[in-house]
Amino acid sequence: MSSSNLAVLNALDTARTQWYHVTAIIIAGMGFFTDAYDLFCISTVTKLIGRIYYTQENPSKPGKIPDNINNFVIGVALVGTLSGQLVFGWLGDKLGRKRVYGVTLVMMCICAICSGLSFGRTPKSVIGTLCFFRFWLGFGIGGDYPLSATIMSEYANKRTRGAFIAAVFAMQGVGIVVAGMVTMTLSYIFLKCYPAPAFKDDWRNSTQQEGDFLWRIVLMLGALPAILTYYWRRKMPETGRYTALIEGNAKQAALDMGRVLDIEVQIEQDKLSQFKSANDYTLFSREFFKRHGRHLIGTSTTWFLLDIAFYSQNLTQKDIFPAIGLTDPAVELSALKEVFQTSRAMFLIALLGTFPGYWFTVFFIERLGRFIIQLLGFFMMSIFMLIIGIKYDYLKHHNHILFAVFYGLTFFFANFGPNSTTFVLPAELFPTRVRSTCHAISAASGKAGAMVGAFGVQKYTLSGETGPIKRAMMILAFTNMLGFFFTFLVSETKGGRWRRYQVRMVVERPMLRRSGWR
Repeated sequence: MSSSNLAVLNALDTARTQWYHVTAIIIAGMGFFTDAYDLFCISTVTKLIGRIYYTQENPSKPGKIPDNINNFVIGVALVGTLSGQLVFGWLGDKLGRKRVYGVTLVMMCICAICSGLSFGRTPKSVIGTLCFFRFWLGFGIGGDYPLSATIMSEYANKRTRGAFIAAVFAMQGVGIVVAGMVTMTLSYIFLKCYPAPAFKDDWRNSTQQEGDFLWRIVLMLGALPAILTYYWRRKMPETGRYTALIEGNAKQAALDMGRVLDIEVQIEQDKLSQFKSANDYTLFSREFFKRHGRHLIGTSTTWFLLDIAFYSQNLTQKDIFPAIGLTDPAVELSALKEVFQTSRAMFLIALLGTFPGYWFTVFFIERLGRFIIQLLGFFMMSIFMLIIGIKYDYLKHHNHILFAVFYGLTFFFANFGPNSTTFVLPAELFPTRVRSTCHAISAASGKAGAMVGAFGVQKYTLSGETGPIKRAMMILAFTNMLGFFFTFLVSETKGGRWRRYQVRMVVERPMLRRSGWR
């Protein structure tokens, strides 16, 4: 017996694309919208926080958060995300996807609001409480990674599974664009209401104290999309695959899926029990390592290497914008105008480079496959970053437009490439009973890479000096090329090709052994 003979799984795999599939993409995708907004909006306001709380008497340049504290403010949410991925990924397999899915959203809502309500007026108290709440915000965000990917994978049909999972992840691109747009719009409104001279003309009055409200409002707005989708997320039934294969309740799986999808499912409890007994192994068993160990190493290493580059790009772009010519030097700007120019540049790069890459993946993932897109993305990112690193002086001083094009293309191929496929592959390669945990391990490896970017690579860009930025770009080019080679550890899953091979090995081999075959 193979899984294709299980009616509930066959019905889900062959179901036509229906409205509830789109609904599930939106519900799960809004979680990623919130994730991206909360993680990336902090980059647009850290310079403002530095001006408000770290400006000294008679300074020669605008106040800024000290490098070690800046790295911690940026990185603490990533530490929380890594922790949340492992905890909620494991709980998703043990307790069920639905049971813990709403908890992550509640944490994101509460902590996004509290991030903007950081207590006190001294730098120590504001930064301390901001970091505390952003850690727990990251913890909730971390849970959303494995759960959203797993839920979408288990709801989708075989033919469009990759595109659906990629569409959920593409909402991250929307969140990054909106983070830039919201900050740009609000800073423009504040700037019109509270004009101020440039720093070089009047350092004392160049920092509008009303900006203290601006950064708080920007952070708190991250709770809005999560609040709007909470009700619908709680109404989602448990996935049919989890109910059938893990809980062993074929009848309930048929009822739940029949309630939201136009499919007919036969109840085959005896066949289900036989299938479960042939696939009853744990994550740390020898059987799992033999069947899936290479893939887990592949998904974890490629996600780790990708996020070193991806998060370094996103978190340090505010330091590279002046070199591209998208922002003016800080001494020529007031505090709010610096926020406006930084968020405008972030918005343009995201809209023209980041955002299209996500949706190119959605449209082409079932045509080209995950493997080819990931190889292409890693290779092109490496090429463009290497060019920027080698020709940085020329691009900075003589050709801003070409610099911006190359920099935007690194974002495009990150997202029409490994940033999307590293999310999709773990949701398809691993079996139902450990799918959420394996996705969590892979994603947590990615966040470990993001921490390397936040705490390591970012120190090369904070000064804005040419030499360190060139070294950073060359380091990132090298890590991308490593990602290219580690991609060969994963298998293509387009059209369920790997899944069919996996099922044949998982189900038929134990039966052959019982009949005397080896």
